Amino acid sequence: MSTVDTIARLGYLAAATCFVLGLHLMNSPATARRGNRLSAAGMLVAVAATAALLLDASTVTAAGWAVVIGGTTVGGLAGLVGARRVPMTAMPQLVSVFNAAGGGAAALIAVHDVLGATDRMPVRTALPAALDVAIGAVTFSGSLIASGKLHGVVTGRPVVFRGVRALNLALAVALLVAGGLLIVGYATGPALAVLALAALAVGVTMVLPIGGADMPVVISLLNAFTGTAVAMAGFVIGNSGLIIAGALVGASGTILTKLMADAMNRSIVSIVIGGFGVADSDGTAGTGASAVRELSVDDAAIQIGYASSVVIVPGYGLAAAQAQHAIKDLATLLESRGIEVGYAIHPVAGRMPGHMNVLLAEADVPYEQLLDLEQANEALARADVALVVGANDIVNPAARRPGTAISGMPILDADRARAVIVIKRSMGQGYAGIDNELYVAPGTGMLFADAKAGITAIASSIKTLVG
Repeated sequence: MSTVDTIARLGYLAAATCFVLGLHLMNSPATARRGNRLSAAGMLVAVAATAALLLDASTVTAAGWAVVIGGTTVGGLAGLVGARRVPMTAMPQLVSVFNAAGGGAAALIAVHDVLGATDRMPVRTALPAALDVAIGAVTFSGSLIASGKLHGVVTGRPVVFRGVRALNLALAVALLVAGGLLIVGYATGPALAVLALAALAVGVTMVLPIGGADMPVVISLLNAFTGTAVAMAGFVIGNSGLIIAGALVGASGTILTKLMADAMNRSIVSIVIGGFGVADSDGTAGTGASAVRELSVDDAAIQIGYASSVVIVPGYGLAAAQAQHAIKDLATLLESRGIEVGYAIHPVAGRMPGHMNVLLAEADVPYEQLLDLEQANEALARADVALVVGANDIVNPAARRPGTAISGMPILDADRARAVIVIKRSMGQGYAGIDNELYVAPGTGMLFADAKAGITAIASSIKTLVG
């Protein structure tokens, strides 16, 4: 082993250490930013170690270096521009695109090595290569469909067509047969093509039937797929850095997927089967609309301004309206009046894991005010006012009753506060497609407004009416 090989291996070990510590720091919102930076530093070390190996090998041509440098430059600039310009509400779509890029790149590594092999590949290499192509291709196409659903390019409703089960069965058989042929080294080229095409089709047919309500779990699941594909690519080319990084992403993504599914009281299998959840609608709910108690801005301002404690429950409506800074300004105003303020964060609020935490952190909301499900429900039980901003299914008391689409789903107990104020544009149903019983509860007042406009108006009214 040369000196450069030794240094590179040590670099990969250092990068892996950074990844592990970074993941640990991301467990808490207070340390998540440091964890992200540490993980990014680890990736930089891994890239540098790989570059050192390429230089030492002296087998990369000038054209090859041009591709490497060009790809690194374009990718780096795309990441920089995306980080600066993509709004927080579109971050889930961007994450899905990143998943697609990671899975596709991992699959291409295996494709290159399979097509470039001059002899029959040993099983220890052919097996991870087949898995890499299959998982990577599924991740690539599935993540693109998920991104399209989130962005509205593809409908958020479950898409099911006649014969889909027969098609999925045929695709599964094609994957198994093509993968087996690739592993034993028979008809390698055709088997590779069938495997890749079938996997791409599986990604599409897997995500299309899944409704918008399950998108946070789907994103996490596809992230786990990406990590697994990267680890398989590491086994194909014998790169420990890829193996460790991929294994970490795959394991953490799998754990997060399980936690997200538990937060929705649904199994991962039922989510993948799909058919649950429709896109949020601005239409009027079918029942109970006449029983709604509508509030004016001044009514809401008086209730909030004279409260002792207020718990804010953010939902996707807050994110869509870009109201995070407005809600922070309102909270600051309330705190200046001696009112206790907290933020109740549901695990599946928004469109991806941690969406609300990141959104509120962007507005410099203190980390200690972000309450997880258990803490939030304790705070809501003693709160004077629960201010629900754009949230729907995660505060629907129907989850406590059997026989509903969200039965058993852990929810935020907003209805147990002394009073509830809901800011929402309409009585439109949430992703689960059922009416929200909270909206017609005796203690609930509805302020029909855009989240940002409603919050800003309440703050202005508090300054005028309450003083």
